[in-house]
Amino acid sequence: MTDVLYVKNISYTMSHIFFLVFVYLFTIPRYSKKRTLVICALSFAFTTAMSQLKMIVLPDNALFYFIITIIQIIAAQLTGLLISERRNAKTLFVGLSASNYVLVGSIIASILYIFTDNIIVSLTGNLLAHIIILLIFYRKIRTIILRFCERDMEKNGWEICLIPIFFYCAFSSIAFFPYTLYDHPENILVSIFLMITMLVSYVVVIHYLDSETKYVTELWKNAVLKSYAKGLENQNYLVKQSEQNLKVLRHDMRHYSMMIDSLLDQGEYDEIRNITGHIEEVVNDNKIKHYCENLIINIVLMNMAEYAAVFSIALHLDVLIPTHIPVNEYEFALTLANLFENALISAKQAEPAKKYIDAKIHCTEEFLLVDMANECAEEIHFDPITGLPKSRRGKGHGLGMQSVHDFCSEMGGTIDCYCENNRFRIILYVKF
Repeated sequence: MTDVLYVKNISYTMSHIFFLVFVYLFTIPRYSKKRTLVICALSFAFTTAMSQLKMIVLPDNALFYFIITIIQIIAAQLTGLLISERRNAKTLFVGLSASNYVLVGSIIASILYIFTDNIIVSLTGNLLAHIIILLIFYRKIRTIILRFCERDMEKNGWEICLIPIFFYCAFSSIAFFPYTLYDHPENILVSIFLMITMLVSYVVVIHYLDSETKYVTELWKNAVLKSYAKGLENQNYLVKQSEQNLKVLRHDMRHYSMMIDSLLDQGEYDEIRNITGHIEEVVNDNKIKHYCENLIINIVLMNMAEYAAVFSIALHLDVLIPTHIPVNEYEFALTLANLFENALISAKQAEPAKKYIDAKIHCTEEFLLVDMANECAEEIHFDPITGLPKSRRGKGHGLGMQSVHDFCSEMGGTIDCYCENNRFRIILYVKF
């Protein structure tokens, strides 16, 4: 019985270590590496102490064992939520899944000891199982998990946590509590099939997470394409309208010419200046706006300028974007559209004399700079994690700034924003 207790003790200790390693690698850290490791070390010390308590002090008391186990579970999951940048259902799902994976190692240790009656073989198998599972998951699904955790979806998705919870309860009732595999070795086959079922189920879930993330990405790209198509339609309409107006002007030019000749004979030079000014005004009104060389970005800027004009917002643009840019022009266009949309929403609520948007947009082979400022009549709440403005319009809003954050993170850039004297300013900078 002493050997069984020893195997349990070491097995639980390994489980605590690999649980923390899994959570550390598969969550986006909130704190510095040093602080995160300190929190993990304290959590390990606490959960290990609880294991010693339930196995050594009162090993035969089922109620005491159950209560201590619940305390350990809560402490472990709180550790994952504490060190993670996003304290939501996705982080909890990662922590609960980690608990299931470390249970697999403990079950394998028990099975090996039952069949071999050898402590070294049992613990070696336990260690190898943990390492192999961790390495496979690290190489195959870590990127998918992190990408999914970064994405701020509209739905909370708490129901996804039920999957690891039910698996954990099934494993515990079959292999650990109230009776262990040592007491009922006939449950070994059931445990093995349950482990296989869990692994297959998680493959399906992970693919679902990946497909959902890709779906949202495609949704954003479709939004850009729709904006692009709408911009082409608007530009085509403007071109046709300008052509028609210029045709009318050309038709009327002979009348203007006759009027000018008559006014010259009469010496009415001021009236001639009025006519030429009117002709110049008509020509300028029918010029197609051209903000930059890149067609897609130019269309986005045209649309934003049109919206600004509707709300009587003064738009001051300093744009330097060549035809070919070193970033995905669709993603960049969407980023600009989101930034302008937020600026328009904020600026249109300001006093008429303070309705403005100042935007400097430069993109070269060396860097990308977006510097935007606008009057802000309402108080802005900043996200404590990202430092970006947080939408107060309720559910379904705030995805625009999430998209901007994702674009900047993907490019390895930085975003700074602040609000002083009712003037909001955001600066996005990427050095290539």
